[in-house]
Formats: sequence, C-alpha cells, structure tokens
Amino acid sequence: MLNDSTTAAVLAALAVAAFTCALFGAGARVLRQPPVIGQILAGIALGPSLLGRLPGDPTARLFPAHVLPYLGMLGQVAVTVFMFSVGHELTAHRRQAAGRAVVTVAVGALVVPMGLGAAMAVLGRAAFGAAGEPRAGSGTFVPFIAVAVAITALPVLAAIVRDRALDGTRAGTVALAASGLMDAVAWLTLAAITLGAGTAGGRRAGVQQVGLRLLLLLGLAAVLLGAVRPLLSRWMRSSATVPYHLPVAFALAAGAAAATTALGLHAVFGGLLAGAAMPHRHESPDPSPGPNADPTPGPHSDPKPDRVPIPFLTASIHAVESLLLPLFFVTTGLALDVGSLRLGDFVLLAVVCVVACAGKLGGGYLGARLGGLPRQSSATVAALLNTRGLTELIALNLGLASGVIHKRLFTVLVLMAVITTLMTSPLLTALGHGANPRGKRGSRPVEPTPASTYV
Repeated sequence: MLNDSTTAAVLAALAVAAFTCALFGAGARVLRQPPVIGQILAGIALGPSLLGRLPGDPTARLFPAHVLPYLGMLGQVAVTVFMFSVGHELTAHRRQAAGRAVVTVAVGALVVPMGLGAAMAVLGRAAFGAAGEPRAGSGTFVPFIAVAVAITALPVLAAIVRDRALDGTRAGTVALAASGLMDAVAWLTLAAITLGAGTAGGRRAGVQQVGLRLLLLLGLAAVLLGAVRPLLSRWMRSSATVPYHLPVAFALAAGAAAATTALGLHAVFGGLLAGAAMPHRHESPDPSPGPNADPTPGPHSDPKPDRVPIPFLTASIHAVESLLLPLFFVTTGLALDVGSLRLGDFVLLAVVCVVACAGKLGGGYLGARLGGLPRQSSATVAALLNTRGLTELIALNLGLASGVIHKRLFTVLVLMAVITTLMTSPLLTALGHGANPRGKRGSRPVEPTPASTYV
C-alpha cells in the first residue's frame, strides 16, 4: 500500500536521481559529450557499483527495496514517453529516406554489425556461457546480440548533429535518415525476439504464438498509421487545437502502450508506434523553426512543414521525460554491478566493443561510399552511426526483463554502449567537425533544444 512514508521515500528518491543526473549530465556537456553519458554514469554511481560499496550501503538507504517497484513503474512511463519522441523523430526524416546513399548506408550499417554480432554470439558461445548466459547460442540470444551491437540512438545522433553544426549537410542528413530506417528494422526485430522469449509450449506452438502476435502488432500499426494519423493530421490543422496536443499525444502513447502490453510486448513498442502515428504539423500559420529544421536551405533540406515537429508538443514531451527519466537511469544502475565482473567479462567487453565499432564504422563507411559520398563525408556518417545511448539502454533492459540476457552480460553491454558513445565526439573532432561552443552555425545561432537534455 502506498502510505505517507512510501510516498516520501519515492519523492526523495526522485529528488536524488534528478539532481545527480543533472549534475553528471552537466559534467558531460563540459567535456563535450552527450548528456546521456553523464546520466548513465550517474545511475551506475548511485547503484551497487559505487555508492553501494561504501560503509552502511547508502544505496539501500536512498532506494529501499519497498519503493523500487514504484520507481520502476515511473521509469517505464518515462521510457514509454521517450519512445514516443523517438517514433516522432523517425517519421521526421521519412522524406529523406528515398535517396540511394540513405539506403546503402542503412543496409551497410545494419547488416554488417548484425552479421558480426551474430557470428560473435555463435562462435563465442563458450565465452558468453562463462559470463552467466545458459542460453548462449539459442534462437533468441543470437539475434538479440546482433541487434544490440547494431543499434544507433537516433535522438543522441540528432543532438550531436546539431551540436557539431552538421544539420543541413549531406553527411548529417544521410546519417539521420539512415538511422531512422535502421531503428525501425531493429525495433521490429526486437519485438519478434521478445515475443519469442515469452512464448510457452513446444517449438511449433511457440512459432504460432509469435506469428499471431506479430500479425496483431502489424494490425495495430496499420490502424495507428493508416487511420489515426490522418484523423489527427486534419484535427491538428487548426491552431485552436494546440493546447490539447500534449494530452492527446499522451493518451495515444498510453493507449498504444497498453495494447502492445496486452500482446505480450513491452510498453515501449506502443510508445514508438504512437510517436510514429503523431503527425508533424506547425502549431500556427507563422511558426518558428522546429528543433530539427535545417538552419539554411540546401539541396538536401526539405522545407515542407510536415517535416518539422511541433515545437510546443516536442518541448512538452521532453519536459515530461526530464522529470521521470532519472528514475530509469537509477533503476538501470541498480540492476548492474561493475564490481561483480570477472577478468573474462572484461575480455568479453573488449571483444564486444571491437565488434560493435568495426560493424558500425566499417558498414557505415562502406555504405556511404557505395552511395556516392566522398571519403570525408563517408567517415563522418560512419562516426555518427556508432552513437548509442538511452535507446541502447532501453533495448538492453528489454533483453534483461524478458530473460534473454542476465545481469553480468547486461553490465557488459551497458559499458559497451557508454564506451562506443564516448568515442563519437573525439572521432568527429579528428575528422574536423569540432564542437561549436558559441552555438553558431555561420551567422545563425543554433539554440539548444529540449530534445538534447536526455539524449
């Protein structure tokens, strides 16, 4: 029962999580890293990896066991809202996805790392088994590892593109559009994996259950994209509807999340579909540019208004995220313990990092070159696509919750996500795309957006 003492403990935990994540995120910004790096490290620091090792176990005092279910629930609400914004971002770049370079980059940067990841999972079955994975080499474990090393975090990538003044350039445009395509395929694959992990009965019965649920999921997607989106698009044309955009968006996300949960999937899939179903429309006849609008028109920019996310809606969604996402970082940090890793686990971490980077950098560069981009732009695209972050954490939490992976490998993969994301800024600097501390691109200021707070 949620009594006064439990309420106080939950609010205190939220205060500690929010302050620590804000502090670490600000530190990451000072070091010219995405804030999500600092926020992930904040969650790790508050967990058993650091704070929990101090005398008296401060972690258990700050986050007592009886409040963890409430913290987890609030964190999942935040993640569902975040995935709504991811789905919204995916469709913002859909018009750019028809170019040859976008397709070749998406194929190269997805197929190559997934292939390498699958090969690593099969050939390294003994190493994964030693890391506490009894199902290493199984039909759900192998594709999960393949997807885990192939994910690109679109929100993190978009923030880096803005920060490095790459918005409007061919490399930035191709990277964003290709990331949208790859994320769509990756999340569909994850949906199939989690459905397969949750089936019961024999193999034939399991396949039938997965097939039926996937059909129902596709039916839900068809309704949201084919019926709900056009209706919302017509409704949102009037500026009088602007005050109701946020509650309608939240209702859509919650309803879709409830539907995917009923199908045996995680709520984040519903949030993702709801975000894709939310139209992109200006909120007034003379709107200001949205956070993803190109600062200057160019041959690869798209001035059409439905590419620009609604500023009011986008800012409001990220405000909701910023209140609760620290709890997700904390619950993630509580689920891993770096101190529990053995020497063999660190060797596995090194191998996973090499495979993840080789797949993304090599596949992205090759795809960009085949798409006609010059060497410099191809290298920039490859470096951008090696970005992971909160999106990776959500996928890893799905694997942990569904029993596909366990805590030691979960810790290894979280560290891989941090390390590979840390690499992006130095790589871009080495390629001549230095950070822009004055926030300028030419003579036009590039203002920070709410979307960059938790990416």
